[in-house]
Amino acid sequence: MAKANKKEKTVNSTICLNKKAKFDYTLEERFEAGIALQGWEVKSLRSGKAQLRDAYVIIKDAEAFLLGALISPLATVSTHFVPEDQRTRKLLLHRHELNKLIGAVERKGKALIPLAMYWKKGRAKLEIALAEGKKLHDKRDTEKQRDWNREKERIMKPH
Repeated sequence: MAKANKKEKTVNSTICLNKKAKFDYTLEERFEAGIALQGWEVKSLRSGKAQLRDAYVIIKDAEAFLLGALISPLATVSTHFVPEDQRTRKLLLHRHELNKLIGAVERKGKALIPLAMYWKKGRAKLEIALAEGKKLHDKRDTEKQRDWNREKERIMKPH
């Protein structure tokens, strides 16, 4: 009976999003990867000091790495340690997922783009997607479609 009264945590688990990714790329398949972090980085993520805007994923020696992600250090980081806010971070994926990504990136010329960073069971996770870059006319079409959808909502909205 005690378990039935247990309150459920409703904490926002999203740390940061890469909103520009959907505009710049055609997203195909998504993967969830763990991130190898240092202690000060985990504390910074808990306070929401991360950014994925210019980040990307590379595959080197059959391992995936996150480059360009900015995790700003807190002011309380130790004085004898100099944190590197844009260091290369290793991504933790299963071997079959890595093989699939290697094939898509090397043979098909796809890009690996980080979409979101979030907490899952107390661990920091990164959602990455296989993506193909959009051309300028594709971006214009996306913008026209978004404007048209907004206009339809405005017209259909009862006054």
